[in-house]
Amino acid sequence: MQCQLGRPNPLSMSLNRYEQTLFNYWQNQPDERRHWQAKVVELTRVAAAPGETARTLERELWEHFVERSPHVPSLRELSFGGLHRVSLLNLAEHIIRLWGPPPKPRKATAAKP
Repeated sequence: MQCQLGRPNPLSMSLNRYEQTLFNYWQNQPDERRHWQAKVVELTRVAAAPGETARTLERELWEHFVERSPHVPSLRELSFGGLHRVSLLNLAEHIIRLWGPPPKPRKATAAKP
């Protein structure tokens, strides 16, 4: 995506081909997408250390990828020759931003004299 003056869109995420393929699969499978949207909402409700929600979600995404890859042609193509663990952390962070609650505004700190 490009914004004005040809600069990259700051809201876009760089996804590896595994992440992009999985995200595209959800775009074509509304039931799967709704499941993951609900999962993101559920995980973001629980207070966790910074980054822990994304790491937890990333592990679940990998389990999902492994489970679905024998049945979904676009995922199966990526696992041709054996399935090797790939990070899905960018995808986890992306869907948290996309489907999770909006970030809380930071409190202004009072200036010390």
